Amino acid sequence: MRNDHSALGLASTRRPAQPVTCIRPHAAARAARFFTEKFPGKVLYAVKANPSPELIQLLGDSGVTHFDVASIAEVRLVRRIHPQATLCFMHPVKAPEAIAEAYFQHGVRTFSLDSHDELAKIMAATDNAADLTLCVRLRVSSGHSKLSLASKFGAGVEDAPDLLLATRQAADTLGVCFHVGSQAMSPQAYADALAIARAAIVQAGVTVDVVDVGGGFPSAYPGMMPPPLEAYFEVIKTHFEALPISYSAELWCEPGRALSAEYASVVVRVERRRGDVLFINDGAYGSLFDAAHVDWRFPVTLLRAEASRAKEMGFSFYGPTCDDMDFMQGPFMLPADIQAGDYIEIGMLGAYGAAMRTDFNGFRADETVVVADAPMLSLYDDADMEASRETLNVAGTAE
Repeated sequence: MRNDHSALGLASTRRPAQPVTCIRPHAAARAARFFTEKFPGKVLYAVKANPSPELIQLLGDSGVTHFDVASIAEVRLVRRIHPQATLCFMHPVKAPEAIAEAYFQHGVRTFSLDSHDELAKIMAATDNAADLTLCVRLRVSSGHSKLSLASKFGAGVEDAPDLLLATRQAADTLGVCFHVGSQAMSPQAYADALAIARAAIVQAGVTVDVVDVGGGFPSAYPGMMPPPLEAYFEVIKTHFEALPISYSAELWCEPGRALSAEYASVVVRVERRRGDVLFINDGAYGSLFDAAHVDWRFPVTLLRAEASRAKEMGFSFYGPTCDDMDFMQGPFMLPADIQAGDYIEIGMLGAYGAAMRTDFNGFRADETVVVADAPMLSLYDDADMEASRETLNVAGTAE
């Protein structure tokens, strides 16, 4: 894998014809250290956000020892990279074959569920194992989040108590879990969800050993600057400590976006300009799925050796495929004099950018370059960034 000082240096010296993914290991290491040091419980990386083997290796080396996996492929991937990691199979609807392989071949002992059918399936697939940690997923609101996860999974308030009671009888360790939605813009999301968890636990009258507040921890994007992550941690800690649970109960979280977003950006080339629309060589079927399908606004910057003095204006993007849906509305703010042949860096694509990429229409971007500059936006301190660089440099020297 190549190294470069910055995305600007890459664009200026190499002028690549294809999109190039720029990764920043120091940014991911900083995020991992922030969560493992400051979150008042265990941190599980949600692999779905970015299943890059390099990132999974890095997070494990940076102190993340638990991983939230959602498929047997993710189980195999993480187990291969980190044989001693704790894997938690947190998809609430799983194939029985996946459960059996995870349990018997990969040592997975933690599973989530949101129905009596899934509970029965887990017990049958594990031959009624007596060492299971079973987490009942509750349905909570996504009202404070940019992307909802409130419809597909979760036991409702009317069903949760009975399911908790049945799961308590089967599990060695009983947990409750939920997901407040992706990119939660207020800590109140977790306060509201923990209030629902409290009501379900009280009504069921069971002893709960694990409270998993899931993902939803935000990153910074244009027009989406959330409160400091410490504010989320404080709200979670306060409401967790007030729950009627076992005195030794554990608190878990499952950050995906917050650990991976700053890890990667993509350098693209402008192939054509048509008014306020730019045709670029990556798009909806590549790393910009969210920009196209949920109107996500990623940070952008023009990469020129000599900075433009033109006033900024809003642009939309078309990707490289022949499909009209390969369109990113934006607006993406760039200098008004941008033209064909220019390069743009699109940031905060470590979360879901690589995971959603396809080969549709024959367009594929395989090249990845390690860069040393800072992410385009961040919720973390520059001092932590320097510490992460130093740690990675020492590790690299030791190798």
